[in-house]
Amino acid sequence: MQQHIAHLTLVVKDYDEAIAFYTRQLSFTLVEDTVLSDTKRWVRVAPPGSTGCCLLLAKAADEAQESRIGNQTGGRVFLFLYTDDLERDYRQMKENGVTFVREPVAEAYGKVAVFQDLYGNLWDLLEPMNK
Repeated sequence: MQQHIAHLTLVVKDYDEAIAFYTRQLSFTLVEDTVLSDTKRWVRVAPPGSTGCCLLLAKAADEAQESRIGNQTGGRVFLFLYTDDLERDYRQMKENGVTFVREPVAEAYGKVAVFQDLYGNLWDLLEPMNK
């Protein structure tokens, strides 16, 4: 048996503002933007150089989903963005207006900094010790 995770859903307020954040501020690639109906689109973004899992940006469809925007994990770090050069990406993201809530530090497992996406979800930017 061979399996892998293809997409992770991230609930957003608006497709276009989410696409703008991920492509402009994080330099992600817009992999797909397909209109499914008047209210629903299939929008996938991925980090530069990625060949694996994508984020599926899903516009909240009701109040219950809207209540989860920006807090999909109860305030814990939600997603982990691995990089081959934390200092380079940290500087670029700061220049692009990304908010960091924890500055870069060296840990036993690598260098890490914590940033927020446009809705407040927390991400680790991580350069692993063993690349």
